Amino acid sequence: MRLDKMLNIKYPCIQGGMANIATGAFAAAVSNAGGLGLIGAGGMNTEMLRTEIRRCKERTDKPFGVNLMLMNPDAPAMAEMIVEEGLKIVTTGAGSPAKYMPFWKENGLFVMPVVSSSLLAKKMESLGADAVIAEGTESGGHVGEMTTMALVPQIVDAVSIPVIAAGGIADGRQLAAAFCLGAIGVQLGTCLLASEECPIHPAYKEAVLKAKDNDTIVTGRIAGTPVRILKNAMAREYVKQEKAGADKMELEKFTLGSLRRAVFEGDIKTGSLMAGQVVGQIHEIRSLEEILRNMCAECDTVLARLQAGE
Repeated sequence: MRLDKMLNIKYPCIQGGMANIATGAFAAAVSNAGGLGLIGAGGMNTEMLRTEIRRCKERTDKPFGVNLMLMNPDAPAMAEMIVEEGLKIVTTGAGSPAKYMPFWKENGLFVMPVVSSSLLAKKMESLGADAVIAEGTESGGHVGEMTTMALVPQIVDAVSIPVIAAGGIADGRQLAAAFCLGAIGVQLGTCLLASEECPIHPAYKEAVLKAKDNDTIVTGRIAGTPVRILKNAMAREYVKQEKAGADKMELEKFTLGSLRRAVFEGDIKTGSLMAGQVVGQIHEIRSLEEILRNMCAECDTVLARLQAGE
């Protein structure tokens, strides 16, 4: 069964839970456009998240969920509050949801952890996850090592639960490829940055539009905290200092508050402009509905040509 049928949404697309970007209003806009909107709990406390959930409820009657970053100190309280607020869909990252899973399942939540290996996917299945999101290193933000092309089919073969593909997906060709690899749908992030509804600063959007295929870089590989962002002065200095042997405390000064500076202030020099490798495919600002509709229409065309042997 495809993701759209499984979650009762129009298109088989989940919006990534991008910290400081995936607000309640943005999640509602994605859901209203036919995808599954997610509120990103990264950078929030419990009451901030509750407020965003309620804002989302005010703006949509469509399904939406929360992306819970399990490293957040408020994660235990958030895990309970999500149930209190009546949500039925949650994705997780940056840790194991093991201690929350029984409570969530008792309360009917549909749980989709983000995973970067087949071993982790099997662990999530054993805990009771309903699906997993296999995220390749092409994605923006925190990344693993395996590419989406290699990761998705190996996870599909390793588990019996549905797999959603993430990382390196911005048009219908890549959506079709995800289906061919065995995924039931996709998670999108970078291509949604260039939507009319996305709340990032106009300067951030302009940087996305101007970026070419080789304009992302991964910081933190040596330190064990890899993050893919657009190349800028901060990123280059970070990598330079990292290669020179700077410790984590020294490196933190380059990234402290940098995502917020990018999102809210449009700081394209010292801000952390998170974006994936598909950024070079993005050339215009469009509505969320147009992005999702065109992607799925192109996917249908591609799959029809494949079936016809063209």
